[in-house]
Amino acid sequence: MNSLLQGLSSCPSFIKWLEEFTAQYKTEQNQPTEHQYLSVTLLRLLRALSCQEVTEDDVLDASCLLEVLRMYRWQISSFEEQDAHELFHVLTSSLEDERDRQPRVTHLFDVHSLEQPEITQKQISCRTRGPLPPVSNHWKSQHPFHGRLTSNMVCKHCDHQSPVRYDTFDSLSLSIPAALWGRPMTLDHCLHHFISSESVKDVVCDNCTKIQAEGTLNGQSIENQRTTFVKQLKLGKLPQCLCIHLQRLSWSNQGTPLKRHEHVQFNEFLIMDIYKYRVPVHKSSQNELNQKHPEETAPGTKDGIAVKPSEAEQSPGTKPLFMNGARSSSLLLSSGTFPLTAFPECSPPVYLYRLMAVVVHHGDMHSGHFVTYRRSPPSPKSPLACSSQWLWVSDDTVRRASWQEVLSSSAYLLFYERVHSRAQHQSSELRAKE
Repeated sequence: MNSLLQGLSSCPSFIKWLEEFTAQYKTEQNQPTEHQYLSVTLLRLLRALSCQEVTEDDVLDASCLLEVLRMYRWQISSFEEQDAHELFHVLTSSLEDERDRQPRVTHLFDVHSLEQPEITQKQISCRTRGPLPPVSNHWKSQHPFHGRLTSNMVCKHCDHQSPVRYDTFDSLSLSIPAALWGRPMTLDHCLHHFISSESVKDVVCDNCTKIQAEGTLNGQSIENQRTTFVKQLKLGKLPQCLCIHLQRLSWSNQGTPLKRHEHVQFNEFLIMDIYKYRVPVHKSSQNELNQKHPEETAPGTKDGIAVKPSEAEQSPGTKPLFMNGARSSSLLLSSGTFPLTAFPECSPPVYLYRLMAVVVHHGDMHSGHFVTYRRSPPSPKSPLACSSQWLWVSDDTVRRASWQEVLSSSAYLLFYERVHSRAQHQSSELRAKE
């Protein structure tokens, strides 16, 4: 639990969301004590770990978090080691439960009162004899780790595409593929393996059935046509904070659990543009768009499906100079330096993430210990600054760590936060004004 809290406290966007979410409790009346809310308890711990709140004790006690989780009907022992990834999902799902318990829909009898802006909240009389709930945006209150996956299926026989299916995620759980001899395993290998297409056999294709029906005589009944579909996952909505879980559990031939110790290379900056789902565009419309706005076409995608172009197909301006996690002598820069700034001919990525913390597990599948590499908390004078100094944290032991030590660690959880460019900040401000 301590290692997970250290990782979460290094994500400023998550702390900011907790501050905005818990602000509602300061204005509510006749509510239970604040320590019954997970969001309030978690915010106090993360603010203390990020040096935003001064505590009286030298050692911060996080047992209050376990007490709150037990109130949420989670049976968590104080004396047993908890898996950091499982506990992460316990926290995010409990925060979603807390959010869903808040009233989001105003009663129909009270809608007319909300149309009078000159009347304050205290002056509104509720005809339903209950407190008038504030009108809140359900989607706006989603925590910053919330994202969406897309599932795309295409018939191999008629190229018919089924409706895209959306599923939510709080973290990307990536399996580690089999390593090629003599080649290092990188984070890009795991991401490509995650979105790689797979064949699904014996699936009913409505379009093939329709085509078959058009070629038969009237009145004849035909069976549903079953064909093979190609299924592929993509990232429909990328979150502000990205948690990547590297699956290190494997099973032997005898059925016993084993831990995978392979080192997966990762970088400080993570580019996710190629893994983002894009809505398919008609070919004629796409050609027009390419002629009008050639700089807006997304490399690495084709009809909403990710492709991995060969070096010969890549133009000089879009050819990636490095993979996520790949190391070369020309790209081993100090922490805080974005590699593409050295190559002005490259277009800036849209979905760029910066590494904020790394959780590492030492031990086997039966026992062990979690430690965290995280950025040093910013100074109170510049709370939004991103420190280049890294720390190694193991419970109450803290020491400085070099950037090379962080890169050489066997990551179990990676915490990234999205970096927005100036143009993206300006466009978001314009949308907010509109």
